[in-house]
Amino acid sequence: MSSIILVDDEPLARDRLQRMLADQPEYEVVAEANSGDQAIGLVQQYQPDILLMDIRMPGMDGLEAAQHLRQLSRPPAIVFCTAYDEYAINAFDVEAVGYVLKPVRKAQLLKALARAQGISNLQLKALRPTSSARTHLSAKTHTGVELMPIEDISHFIAEQKYVTAHYEGREILLDEPLKQLEQEFGNRLLRIHRNCLISLSHVERLIHPKHGQSQIQLKQVGQPLTISRRHLAQVKKVLKSL
Repeated sequence: MSSIILVDDEPLARDRLQRMLADQPEYEVVAEANSGDQAIGLVQQYQPDILLMDIRMPGMDGLEAAQHLRQLSRPPAIVFCTAYDEYAINAFDVEAVGYVLKPVRKAQLLKALARAQGISNLQLKALRPTSSARTHLSAKTHTGVELMPIEDISHFIAEQKYVTAHYEGREILLDEPLKQLEQEFGNRLLRIHRNCLISLSHVERLIHPKHGQSQIQLKQVGQPLTISRRHLAQVKKVLKSL
């Protein structure tokens, strides 16, 4: 028997899928989620074989959730449900991952579930129609995949091969370079040093000491961060526009 988690922000859509699977002894629905981030928590709790997931949902969508789930040592197979053909289904390897178009038909659902396998990074890239930024970052910790809302991360520091996210008083290692983060979240982050990106929403004040380099104080961060001379003019310009 294959265990399934249903993920859709519409309760009626989940109920419809439940009814379609009720008389299928080879499948068991073990949980339901109404968002991508809730789905990630339930996947780590139940370790299902298959995720039957909507693509468009408020907050974290199905594609972003799939990206984070890829970090698990045993990610579930994913069958996407979508009513939107702009997700370039034809560019998607349907032999490697399933999909069903809404309104879901039972025959199509069972066929997709039968051939569902893992989803690769290339398939995720083919599915995403825009360069929309993620709502969360994720890190693999001793408890599994931990989600960090972007707005709750104060700054990022690069040291040697690692980038550390400063999140709610903790330091969490990421497997993403600063440059990639800056490109994805450029409107929310500001580089103050070649090794440091700060969150604009966390800025408290700019500090100009009589001697030494300028610094920036972030909310709920103990020590101010040094701004390099190279980046000071741009930092002043951006902060003035806020």
